[in-house]
Amino acid sequence: MDITFIRHGHGEHLIDYPNRLNELHPGLTELGKSQVTTLRKQMKLDPHDVILVSPTKRTIETALLLTAEEHLTICPLVGPRMFPQNPEFLPFICDQIYSKEELDTQFPGLSVLDFGLECWEEGVNQMDGHPFDVLAKGLLQWCREQDGNTYIISHDGTITNYRILLGEKGLSRRDFLGEAGKYTITNF
Repeated sequence: MDITFIRHGHGEHLIDYPNRLNELHPGLTELGKSQVTTLRKQMKLDPHDVILVSPTKRTIETALLLTAEEHLTICPLVGPRMFPQNPEFLPFICDQIYSKEELDTQFPGLSVLDFGLECWEEGVNQMDGHPFDVLAKGLLQWCREQDGNTYIISHDGTITNYRILLGEKGLSRRDFLGEAGKYTITNF
C-alpha cells in the first residue's frame, strides 16, 4: 500500500506574489489547471484508492481535474499547515479552509472525513506540534486500514509535515514539491 502526496497546481494567490496571499479562497490559474492536466496523464487511480483533499478551493479544483467527484473525500487534517511551524507567524488568509457549510454550498455532494473533530474553525495551520502529530498519526493509521492506495492532495507545508511523521529526516522548504508535484512513499 502506497501513499502519494500531491501539491495543488499554481494558485491565484501566487499571481503578484506576495501581494495576494491574503486573498480568501483562491482557485487555480489557467497555468495551474494545465499543470494538473499534465499530472493526470501520469496517474492511474484504482476504484479502491482513497483520495483525501484539503478543504481549500485550489486543492478541490486540483482533485476534480484528477478524478471524478465521487472518489474525493475532504479532510481538514490535510488542510494548510505552516512549515516550519512557528507560533509567531500569522496564517495567510489564502490558507483559510472552507467551513462545512461553505463546502455544502460550493461543492455539494463531496464526502467529508473529520473523525468528529472540532478542527474546522482553526484548521491545522497553527496547531501545536503534539496535538497535530496525534491527529495526523491517527489519520495515517486510518489510511493504512483502507483497501487501496492513499492520495493526499494538499499544500507544501502540510505535505512536508506528514513526510516527517512518516520518518523522513532533515526536510526543509527546499524539499517542497512545488506546483502539481507528487511524491510517493511505497509500503508506508
